Amino acid sequence: MSAESLPDWLWPAPPDGWTADDLDRLPPSAPRTELIDGALIMMSPQTSFHSRVMRRLANAIELAAPHDLLTEVEMTIRLGERQRPEPDILVVDAPPKKQRTSYLPGEVVLVVEIVSPESVARDRETKPLKYAHAGIRHFWRVEEEDDRTVVHAYERDDTTGAYVATGIHRDTLSVVVPFPMEIDLTTLYGR
Repeated sequence: MSAESLPDWLWPAPPDGWTADDLDRLPPSAPRTELIDGALIMMSPQTSFHSRVMRRLANAIELAAPHDLLTEVEMTIRLGERQRPEPDILVVDAPPKKQRTSYLPGEVVLVVEIVSPESVARDRETKPLKYAHAGIRHFWRVEEEDDRTVVHAYERDDTTGAYVATGIHRDTLSVVVPFPMEIDLTTLYGR
């Protein structure tokens, strides 16, 4: 794609880079977009694995969550002026607002990223560092391994400010934090 064929809203970029507020000003025709380090990241089309696992896992989390917590999919988190990533699933402790487009780190209880071929580095390296730095306590990374759904669970260590692994879950996800859950991972993609 040449610069001449880019949509008017994308070219040229603001002189100081994009900001978290700029995402709310993108036109409805713009593709799903997140902001990392002031750069717009356009989301690639989802695979069937990604779509089904996201929907089913979000539903399972929502069923297990206390009633005062909300489960959202594909909502951004304002981590800073130039950081507004869009996790696949997040659980928040915030009142529902119909027109809301993002959450703040202090409202986020759990962030879930489902790794896609084009997002491997962001989901395994970049985003977890930013979520931990922002103080988000719980992070899960979902991977497809040998046709199985696997959840890598992490909790933020207050001393180091980094995530530490709390478990790798195959077949069944069983955790007590951020709230008790037992989820049959074998049903998230297949029948």
